[in-house]
Amino acid sequence: MDFAAIRIASREIWPARMGAIFAVLLAALLAGGALAQDSGIPREARYGDDNIAVELLADGAPRAGQEWMLALRFLPSSEEWHGYWSNPGDAGQGMQLQLDMPEGWEMGEPLYPVPETLVQQLPNSAIMNHIYKGPHTVLVPVNVPDDAVIDGLPQVAGHVEYLACTDKICVPQDAVLSAGQGGDFARWRAEVAPLLDATGTFETSGGVLRISVPLPESVALAKPHLFVSQTGLVQYAAAQTFRRTGDALVVEMPLDQYGTGEAEAVSGILGFDAKTGVRFEAVPGPVPTGGELIAGPVGLETPPLWTLILGALIGGLILNIMPCVFPILSLKALSLARAGGSEASDEQRARSEGLAYTAGVVLACVALGGIMLALRAAGEQVGWAFQLQEPSVVIALLVLAAVITANFAGLFELPSVDTGNGAGRGAFATGLLAAVAATPCTGPFMAAALGAALLLPTPLALMLFAMLGLGLALPFLLIGFVPALRRMLPKPGAWMDRFRKIMAIPMGLTTLALIWLTVQLGGKGFALFALVMLFGVLLALAVVGRLQKAGKMAWPAFGLVAVPFLIFGAFALPYSYEAGGGASASESLLSPRSFSREALAEARASGKPVFVWFTADWCVTCKVNESVAIEREATRDAFEQAGVIAMVGDWTVRDEEITGFLNEQGAAGVPLYLWYEPGEEGEQLPQVLTPDMLTERASRDSR
Repeated sequence: MDFAAIRIASREIWPARMGAIFAVLLAALLAGGALAQDSGIPREARYGDDNIAVELLADGAPRAGQEWMLALRFLPSSEEWHGYWSNPGDAGQGMQLQLDMPEGWEMGEPLYPVPETLVQQLPNSAIMNHIYKGPHTVLVPVNVPDDAVIDGLPQVAGHVEYLACTDKICVPQDAVLSAGQGGDFARWRAEVAPLLDATGTFETSGGVLRISVPLPESVALAKPHLFVSQTGLVQYAAAQTFRRTGDALVVEMPLDQYGTGEAEAVSGILGFDAKTGVRFEAVPGPVPTGGELIAGPVGLETPPLWTLILGALIGGLILNIMPCVFPILSLKALSLARAGGSEASDEQRARSEGLAYTAGVVLACVALGGIMLALRAAGEQVGWAFQLQEPSVVIALLVLAAVITANFAGLFELPSVDTGNGAGRGAFATGLLAAVAATPCTGPFMAAALGAALLLPTPLALMLFAMLGLGLALPFLLIGFVPALRRMLPKPGAWMDRFRKIMAIPMGLTTLALIWLTVQLGGKGFALFALVMLFGVLLALAVVGRLQKAGKMAWPAFGLVAVPFLIFGAFALPYSYEAGGGASASESLLSPRSFSREALAEARASGKPVFVWFTADWCVTCKVNESVAIEREATRDAFEQAGVIAMVGDWTVRDEEITGFLNEQGAAGVPLYLWYEPGEEGEQLPQVLTPDMLTERASRDSR
């Protein structure tokens, strides 16, 4: 029976339950012989050790009060067979050992050499096993009592069960043991990873395990990897990040999304390379942040905190001129124009509105960031602007944008919308709306801060989101508190009504963009039903507007007209939704391949340059870059001449593989642009592309 194949299939179908159930069943199967004999040592082997033979050897005769060392020497029959470390990883089974020794003698924890990693690609993920290829030795220390009476080599019998696997099949193995003399214990002791004499610390936050290993800065790390002994704690195949902070090595790895994410202690082996390493033990405690990146995915080096704070502030400030935010800011412009006077009441009103608007923006940014971090801690693969991947959120924004457009166009009057008739409450609501509208955008300075927020402890991450909101609100906050800036604004007058109607145009364009996005998310049928519901809402608002002009009670009529359409939408929209039903491979001049890890690996193995871009239909910055730099005939010609392979990752609809890859690159969202030279790691290009940036890069490769 192919035990490994069953274990892998269980992880793909019902990872949380079936994997655990299979592990229990497999352990019970292997231990069945021992249990059948009341936990005694079996007298005969059930499976044999034909594929990986094993023998038990002793390091000379034991001495009272001293540690006596035994060794299990594993010898595969051919190169295709491998065994497992105590924690086998995503599949496999660790060794189970029983020894029958004199009374009072105690067997210690087996000591292993540094294992190897074996990664296997699955259709939608990858798994990693911790294995040993070729001959390998596991040492077993035995504590001999002080009063032990020893007359020569004692009789030590035992039984060991383990798995022997190839890349295609696994078979159980076992052997009845009897300790004999011999073996190269000096070499075997040198192969075992020694235990560090200092204890490290660990903490978990944001779905990441962070461990501080006390390792002198002088120790070289050629190809580090951390093997964690505790099963079900971390994602074995995920990328690990290593940073140095003095004589501490900080290792970060994602927690297992199907585990509890909790541990009383963490231990394991830190491999320096394929052969050498050390054992470590860690207890809960603070772990240093920052440090010099030693190894890990490209782009994960965390800059100093003050630069992240400044980057978040400047990034938020730049959002004010991004096209995805401008229509919403027109709401605030009307209010500020009315607050341009010099009276004390105008002064107080301007300050109140500035503070209320800032509070709304900051609260929305912190809330969105907090929700994102909470979802990630719960195992969800989400990133910045994750809410725009949810059809229900897009439908709500579509209705809101249409209502604001109708209000700007004069179809009806809604005092709660901040057009100058309200003060703090309207400004606060406008701030909330501006922050939500800004989430699809990322720009200069902002990307590094948001990427770092995924790695920092939760309080520091939330502080970065707050600084992002403060940057977005800063212009209006300054206008509220600096009279000289308010005096530069135009005086209130009849122009304001015309200006409001002009602002209906960009808001209307935003509404049309959301309709298009609705098609991409849920298909044409989904968008059609959304439009029917939206028609009912606008019809109800038109009735309200006519009643308002006649001086009659208006809003009860809104409920009478709109509620039937809203009920229709509540039932029809979920029924008609088809995930990604309208999203199709966009026609591109570059004829890109669709992104997957396998496709990227295949493209890089071709020996040609590779350009990968990650985009989303709701990302305005992405679309601007595509029109300016990517979807150009000059870019296509340059790519063809240089043999560049183009690849695109569409993140319009939630895609866990893309989200995980973005996280590994230190990106909280899109856009992300990567350029792979043949045989080299990927280089992140700027988030704002210039027209000639890609053509110039391709021209270098064609020379």
